[in-house]
Amino acid sequence: MPQDANAIRSILSLAPVVPVIILDDVAQARPLAEALVAGGLPVLEVTLRTPNALKVMEEMAKVTGAIVGSGTVRNAAHMKSSVDAGCRFMVSPGASPRLLDAAEDVAIPLLPGIGTPTEAMTAAERGYSFLKFFPAEALGGAPVLKAFASPLPDITFCPTGGIDPAKAKTYLALPNVICVGGSWIMPADALASGDFARIEALAKEASALRG
Repeated sequence: MPQDANAIRSILSLAPVVPVIILDDVAQARPLAEALVAGGLPVLEVTLRTPNALKVMEEMAKVTGAIVGSGTVRNAAHMKSSVDAGCRFMVSPGASPRLLDAAEDVAIPLLPGIGTPTEAMTAAERGYSFLKFFPAEALGGAPVLKAFASPLPDITFCPTGGIDPAKAKTYLALPNVICVGGSWIMPADALASGDFARIEALAKEASALRG
């Protein structure tokens, strides 16, 4: 089926920032998810970029209030693994025809990545009204999405890639942006030292960014 717009809207509208998580240490999964949820960021994108990513998703999905999704989804096998791990949504870096075909047989919604108007139109023709703009900053940032708004009024974006708190606020002020994806909430040194209180504090700051 095409993207369930109501389902993905209800998820992405819960917080202005979706933490993009690259984590291999399963022991950190639950405390990290708890810190992010406590800070007001319940929607968590765990990327399939580490050997233990699926186990991390499974642990995070056990945290009350956490809505876990998979990131860097590139094929049907990734989609099946995401469902099996308890994910509620999926995010892909691109929107290839084969990937969109595979998503039609999966029960949870996909947020496919695009980088150009042509890619956005192609996804929209397949029934997608919510798209990830990636890599956002490398592709020109907020001015590009602002330019998309008039010719593509029926498409809403979640920009991801190279975004910090200041840039997030600029994106969130755009009418066609529902949320942003970012990893600044989880600094590498905070994760390394297990400083989840700091991560919760950064999550609280991020949850107040919507302007």
